[in-house]
Amino acid sequence: MKKILRIALAALLALTVLASCGKSNSGTVSTDGSTSMQKVIGALGEQFQADHKGITFTYNPTGSGSGITAVSEGRCDIGLSSRALKDAEKQSGLTETILALDGIAIIVNPANPVDDLDTATIAKIYTGEITNWKDVGGADGEIVLIGREAGSGTRDGFESITDTKDACKYRQELTSTGDVITTVAGNPNAIGYASLASIKDSVKALKVGGVTPTEDTVKDGSYVIQRPFVLVTKTGVKLSDAAQKFFDYATSSEAAPLIAKAGAVAVH
Repeated sequence: MKKILRIALAALLALTVLASCGKSNSGTVSTDGSTSMQKVIGALGEQFQADHKGITFTYNPTGSGSGITAVSEGRCDIGLSSRALKDAEKQSGLTETILALDGIAIIVNPANPVDDLDTATIAKIYTGEITNWKDVGGADGEIVLIGREAGSGTRDGFESITDTKDACKYRQELTSTGDVITTVAGNPNAIGYASLASIKDSVKALKVGGVTPTEDTVKDGSYVIQRPFVLVTKTGVKLSDAAQKFFDYATSSEAAPLIAKAGAVAVH
């Protein structure tokens, strides 16, 4: 009788362990927001899913403002913002956790001979005070101003740092980092701004005040046009087990090499 009881208890224990393992590796993690964070979040999500079979990770690249709204309304687990939260957003019940730092690169077509602009000159270009490339050392041609849509974290960061908020004379306001890069790559007179983590060989990133945008210059602060990559959660609301696992992984030292490989500077 005792032997049977021991076998029954052992079987029950095994089932409990199996059930526990299944529970820990199931569920979904939904993220929504910044298109600038695509490479970083994509790399982290891919590795997380590889390490946690059974958990589904999703990323919806809608822009920082939309991501903040989505997490506030409970439509995703974690919002993604490429700017710091505003005081009003924090007061509404949201918490920010800085994941990484990212430079905002000032980009031009590779055929453009201009290599270096300071922030004052960049501001004059974007506010329409300077309108021709010949006035800043380039060829004779009208400067075509490319930017992001209202609500974009990249736009907010760029305009805040260059002190051009609500004063930029955009020719086009595009809805993603990729669209900005593609548009500048196709126009020799265009200038734009985009996440350093997303820059491709199809465009040229300018020096700003003599400083090249790199991981090291963002980290040491010498490249001044930079902003945070932020994970946004609801204050006081517990994440699901799966979402908490991803949050803990993304903010651990284990994730730092992947963040660096994706072009951003990990802060954890």
